[in-house]
Amino acid sequence: MEFGIHLGTRGCLANRENMMRVAADAEANGYGILGVNDHLVLPGTPDATYPYTASGLHPAADHGQCFDAIATLAFIAGCTQRIKLLTSVIVVPYRPAVLTAKLFQTADVLSGGRIIAGVGAGWMKAEFDALGTEPFEERGAVTDEYIEAWKSLWTQDRPSMHGKYVQFDNVLFEPKPVSKPHPPIWVGGESGPSLRRAAKYGDAWYPGSSNVKFPLNTPGRMKSGIERLHRAAEKLGRDPAAIDIAYSCPGPLSWTARQAPDGGRQMFSGSSDDMLADAAALQAVGVNHLIVHPQRPTIEQTLDLLQRFGEEVIRKTS
Repeated sequence: MEFGIHLGTRGCLANRENMMRVAADAEANGYGILGVNDHLVLPGTPDATYPYTASGLHPAADHGQCFDAIATLAFIAGCTQRIKLLTSVIVVPYRPAVLTAKLFQTADVLSGGRIIAGVGAGWMKAEFDALGTEPFEERGAVTDEYIEAWKSLWTQDRPSMHGKYVQFDNVLFEPKPVSKPHPPIWVGGESGPSLRRAAKYGDAWYPGSSNVKFPLNTPGRMKSGIERLHRAAEKLGRDPAAIDIAYSCPGPLSWTARQAPDGGRQMFSGSSDDMLADAAALQAVGVNHLIVHPQRPTIEQTLDLLQRFGEEVIRKTS
């Protein structure tokens, strides 16, 4: 199993020095992936529609701190040599399709092919409104068409697109990405439309464990989700084995056992042996990439947790 970390570009990581420290320490401690979240603006009045907390509030709702995800990864690329760089996840409709394809292409080439395009359709209407995007209600169709446009731009010598939301022709789009045929596309989300998108466009499915409406917070539930994905792929005539499986576990890493909503132990809480067992159970149902969330209020706490998990879990699974 490959391990990675997800970072919010806020709090102690909303500055250059601490982001560099975390990136360097993640690479040194055996993590294979570093992901950052994606927001451009947040509403001044909290929007209680975030699907991954019981309150519905995003962790940055009270202060609005956020960086552009692709720009952040391009910066981290210059501070690292090996670790792969993941948008976790980028909200596809926020940026014009051609612009986003160029941003990913640039980061991919300058990182030596280390970019992973984690994607989602979005959830916060107020942010869509502030950015002047295509209609929020059409975000699923927009996301699909934008991904098709990216693939055309990344792979074709003379790319063209004549869709509802994207139109271009007679353009040169060079240099092509280092990653072949293009940066891997990891489709986030747990709903039916997200699964269908992963089945059609995804190099990997990348759900989170804590969606209130679609919880995947146990290996058994994740197994059921993977089975749903495979059925969706088969309906499209696609080999389910062609779709990799990644998993984001946003619950806080804790060496004190925490109770899950269903009364059991929350995954990745308890002893290091408990965490090793959690990783093994997820791997047994098909998860190949596990993304944990080590960020804490201070940089010292974040680095300590990142190092301990690396020493007591990652190194014992390799």
